[in-house]
Amino acid sequence: MKELIENAGIFAWPLGLCSVLAIYIILERLLALRPGRIIQRNVVQHYIDGNLESIPSETLTVSGRIASFFRTNKPDAEGIKAYARLEVARMERGMFVLDVVIGAAPLLGLLGTVTGLVRVFENVNVDTGLPDPTGFVQGVALALTTTILGLSVAIPALIGNAFLHRRIDILSARLEVGVERLIDLANQREKQPEDS
Repeated sequence: MKELIENAGIFAWPLGLCSVLAIYIILERLLALRPGRIIQRNVVQHYIDGNLESIPSETLTVSGRIASFFRTNKPDAEGIKAYARLEVARMERGMFVLDVVIGAAPLLGLLGTVTGLVRVFENVNVDTGLPDPTGFVQGVALALTTTILGLSVAIPALIGNAFLHRRIDILSARLEVGVERLIDLANQREKQPEDS
């Protein structure tokens, strides 16, 4: 591994940074997007049953923050939707960095490949048409190692990104059930003064 990093030259630094960022974002989002931190399964059932009094309004979970917002602010339907969108946006925090890593790592690898090939061809002896053996080996090593490192960073980041986006979609769908129920309650609350 040490030889691989040495052969990558200056490209090892940005690829290493991409690797650290990807690992950090994936681990942080895995911890933050645990179902218990967003909406527990029993809370979804409370929303479906209309048993909103049983929903805790603590601020440790997204569903709790939404329920607390509904109880304290008495918003209309659009206010509930806006607040729910804000909470979903918080769930996606940092995901754009993972998207950047997925795009940048292979491009950095490709840049290293091109740089390595330029080194190979700039050391060609004009008289014989053959490359200098040392320059040839260093150029090919740079080309291959940067490609390997770029793909080694991008592929796991891509898998982690897909997994996290799927988890966000599932949790958002659970939250949507609750938000729709809160919207129904908000609409009923708005109609009550008119009827009386």
